[in-house]
Amino acid sequence: MTDILLQAKSLSKSYPSGLATLKVLDDVSFQVERGESLAIVGPSGSGKSTLLYILGALDSPTSGTVQLDGSNPFALDASGQSEFRNRQIGFIFQDHHLLPQYNVLENVLIPTLPAQGATAATETRARELLERVGLGNRFAHRPAQLSGGERQRVAVCRALINQPKLLLADEPTGNLDRSTAESVGSLLLELNKEFNTLLVCVTHSSELASRFPRHCELRDGKLVPQ
Repeated sequence: MTDILLQAKSLSKSYPSGLATLKVLDDVSFQVERGESLAIVGPSGSGKSTLLYILGALDSPTSGTVQLDGSNPFALDASGQSEFRNRQIGFIFQDHHLLPQYNVLENVLIPTLPAQGATAATETRARELLERVGLGNRFAHRPAQLSGGERQRVAVCRALINQPKLLLADEPTGNLDRSTAESVGSLLLELNKEFNTLLVCVTHSSELASRFPRHCELRDGKLVPQ
């Protein structure tokens, strides 16, 4: 029996463009099971980030539906969608988006604040995550005191702090040198298995995508298995 966690059905996204309409996504459908990892490749402008933002309820489709563990985030109001994203989805972007005025531990704990706030339990989890990614000696450091790879590892911990069901990564190695990119890519895949979450990564890097058990390409707005 399969355990489908994420299901996208007939997703389309269009934008007005002068007198015409620009179709970015065209009838995209796929499903991913719990614990799976999926890489979606394509050049800049192919719609990869648009698809990821729709999966993360940061943008809405022109048509089609998304369900995460049986829930449709687009059936919720704005407040409900915000809570859904905070509790169910972890985001990792090309830029780490760490707040420079806070230290590493505080940055990881930020997603806990809208709900219960930072508690002893969440602080323990944050410390354990940072230890897991090799940053146990960096709790009090500010982002400016870290390397690019270290900052991205902090961002990974921040994405995992609320134990999300879905982890979305948008070009997570795009700003890193080759060696660091390989290390961060390995970390994402290891944590995906370790925490049995679902990982969807969009990237223009064929090297990163080839390390995923499953990968697809966005081509002319359509998702094509590779």
